Amino acid sequence: MQKVAQRLPFYVGLGLITAATLMLQIVETRIISVTSWYHLAFFVISIAMFGLTAGAVWVYLRSEAYRPAQLSYHLSVASLGFAVATVFAVLVQLTIVTSLPASVMSFVVWAEFAVALSLPFFFSGIVVSLALTRSPYPIGIVYGVDLLGAALGCLGALALLNLISGPSAVLWIAVLGAAAGLFFAGAGFEGMPPGQPVAAKLFRHRWVVLGCLAALAAANSATESIRPTIVKDGIEHPETIAYEKWNSFSRITVGQSEKSSPMLWGPSSRFAPEPIEQRSMNIDGGAGTAVYRFSRDLEELAFLRYDVTNLAYALPGLQTGAVIGVGGGRDLLAARLFGLPEVVGVEINPIFIDLLKGRFSNYTAISRQPGITFEVDEARSWFARTDRAFDIIQMSLIDTWAATGAGAFTLSENGLYTVEAWRIFLERLTPGGVFTVSRWYAPGEVNETGRMVSLAVAALQALGVTDPKRHLFMASSGHVASLVMSRSPLSDQGLHAARKAAETYAFSVLLDPQAPAASPLLESIASAPDHEALERATRASYLDLSAPTDARPFFFNQLRLDRLLDQNILAMASRPGVYGGNLSATLTLAMLILISAVLVAATIIVPLRSTVLAASSTLAIAGTAYFALIGIGFMMVEIALLQRISVFLGHPVYALSVVLFSLILSTGLGSLASERAKLGSGPQLVGWSALTSLYLLALPLWLPELLLQLESASLLVRAGLAVLVLAPAGFLMGFGFPTGMRLVAMIDARPTPWFWGINGAAGVLAASIAVLTSIEFGIDTTLRVGAACYLLLPGPALLLVRFRLRGKTMLQ
Repeated sequence: MQKVAQRLPFYVGLGLITAATLMLQIVETRIISVTSWYHLAFFVISIAMFGLTAGAVWVYLRSEAYRPAQLSYHLSVASLGFAVATVFAVLVQLTIVTSLPASVMSFVVWAEFAVALSLPFFFSGIVVSLALTRSPYPIGIVYGVDLLGAALGCLGALALLNLISGPSAVLWIAVLGAAAGLFFAGAGFEGMPPGQPVAAKLFRHRWVVLGCLAALAAANSATESIRPTIVKDGIEHPETIAYEKWNSFSRITVGQSEKSSPMLWGPSSRFAPEPIEQRSMNIDGGAGTAVYRFSRDLEELAFLRYDVTNLAYALPGLQTGAVIGVGGGRDLLAARLFGLPEVVGVEINPIFIDLLKGRFSNYTAISRQPGITFEVDEARSWFARTDRAFDIIQMSLIDTWAATGAGAFTLSENGLYTVEAWRIFLERLTPGGVFTVSRWYAPGEVNETGRMVSLAVAALQALGVTDPKRHLFMASSGHVASLVMSRSPLSDQGLHAARKAAETYAFSVLLDPQAPAASPLLESIASAPDHEALERATRASYLDLSAPTDARPFFFNQLRLDRLLDQNILAMASRPGVYGGNLSATLTLAMLILISAVLVAATIIVPLRSTVLAASSTLAIAGTAYFALIGIGFMMVEIALLQRISVFLGHPVYALSVVLFSLILSTGLGSLASERAKLGSGPQLVGWSALTSLYLLALPLWLPELLLQLESASLLVRAGLAVLVLAPAGFLMGFGFPTGMRLVAMIDARPTPWFWGINGAAGVLAASIAVLTSIEFGIDTTLRVGAACYLLLPGPALLLVRFRLRGKTMLQ
């Protein structure tokens, strides 16, 4: 009984710190999507791995200072350090501008951000390393508790984000870290080393630290005093915000009511605005919409007729409609204004529906308007599941600015803008129904709309259409173009109505089935009879106008890396439109890769190089190659599956939580299984390598079709499927690290820290490289690169086996 009482605080402390570590990683992706851009969330993954590796390296370099007899003290101090560093990191993050153009100054800012964010993970790395190498408890149980805590943290992050704001969530995570410090302090190991005044004070006052952090977290949860200062590119003023709410999907702010010109996306040049009462609604600090004061008389909203996003409502015979993305409800009201008796709003984020039906129901009477219903669901899944058919489906500017102005990286893939998604939407139309999509483009850069047109053409081709232009009509006003597409050729009556509306409101017609398109490029794209012709047409542009698919879902990124050097980069970057933003994002990605490389070299490679210098060249080369391959391979697979599952589940944070949860558990189980089923011979190593790579290589062959088949399943079922798909991959990859460590330890244990560091360093750098690979070549290519790394493992592994056997022979 006493032994259990001694072990329990240790195990609880370890579980709390690993749960807090994973929670912090996930919550940080939510915060960075507000302060900067969602596509940079991959950098959080990279920096977390860097911090954990650096913490373990620190323990190795100061091994003399970390004595087993003082384990409770060191674990407690490191946990308290995690807690304090977490608060410091979030304060720094909320006050720096990371959206600067790529430059020397932005390099300094991102380096500052990286160092600050890595500090909590550095202390967590110390805790985990000490727990695994200094505790007297069975390594299997210690490792199991480590994994269990981390897995629960993946799920706990979602619960926390749905209760409080992102900054408050980080503060409560700090409280978890401090609580871990208390449990470690009571783990039964005695002794406090001399000569550590700061750490000793932290340890002696651990209850005070916990109390202060808990009070700070509670106070901020009530007042939200610690909040983003810099949001995207500007300073946010709290006094302008009437309401603010965070959840795992986004951060929604609603402004104070004001009387001003109606907020329209693409207003007609003939629109003579008269002031109305409205509130601005902002999603993640970048995607704006409006909530109009509305008392049930639809004619109060007559100004909506002047918005090009509502062009499709000019077509006759529309009775039933659906809107993807409710926002402030303007598209729902437009549908009713144009006479649709029945319209359903499909919205993934429940905050919007709660606001329209609750807090602001007296401000805007949308919820009391007859014929309007709401569905809280991911749109793609809902349309795949429903048996209803609609005369019109509308999707206006849905993207939350995750990537529009700055490229498209990991966790910003949008599953609403792929061929597979648009095919689902088209299949839910009545025979004469239309699907209408509105997107931004830069005036004078009309070919930017080619991405939307090529996507429409590819979706129609997937349904067997050979003359897609007859199905398309597109007009623009200002910065917005609206595409109207139908499964059946647009009727003469429908075309006449669309042309008349365009003439009435002075919209510019960009695409008409019976007239030349606004540019030769748009004409060739819209007229492409088959996939090969569409590819030839899109290749003619310096922009990437190819139709996005679930395997390459980067609708917002139009930069073609293969033609980057063919252009005058400086001149192109200064042009309005998507190219400049995409170029800036790519340069930022390159800069982040450079920052990662510098940090890895300075804190991992250089400090550990002495450990490998004394080893034989064969061991050094083979071991380095082995651990670099599993580091690169694992991260390539993780990033690729994150991207693929993000499209399937419909939201990045869900994907991050599910993928990390699955990989952590299954990889841990694989590592534990490797203790019983040891891979020591050549055939065993080759067999494991072949099985792992074959499973990964097979995923692109059967997984996409399976995901499409289960598109209509509930979120719980889809998440369960993701776990089942990820588990075998994680389990097999879990054999890699412990097997490699056993191989090198049996030859010479001295350079094992170097190999451990190489593994972490390779993973940190591979996170960024995987992003580039997916953007340029597709997610499946990234997955295949990861599989190739595991396929190459027998080379260095067999070299290590032979070297060990030769050494034994020489000894005999």
